Amino acid sequence: MTFVELCLKGDALEEEIDQFVEAWHDGRQGADLALHEYLGMRWEKYQVWSTTPSVLPLVLAAHRFGTSLEDQLPQDTFTIAERARALSEAAKIEPRLSNIGKIS
Repeated sequence: MTFVELCLKGDALEEEIDQFVEAWHDGRQGADLALHEYLGMRWEKYQVWSTTPSVLPLVLAAHRFGTSLEDQLPQDTFTIAERARALSEAAKIEPRLSNIGKIS
């Protein structure tokens, strides 16, 4: 099973993605696959995740609901803020939410 499938099934945590990437780089897993295939992501979602790892919850939600990543972005804006692990993370999100008119 891929990382995405395991996450959606509840058998892997989002935080474990680095272990999957490391196993692939070390050749322990998925040697016959491209990294994005091994993780269970389409190339477009992998590209976004690889440059902005914080979108992983949106990538997983897109897989769960059979939608595009773009479809998840507007719907999940507040979910991102709710998932902030620290006040400093929430403070970074606040200006962006204000700029797009989600909060005032």
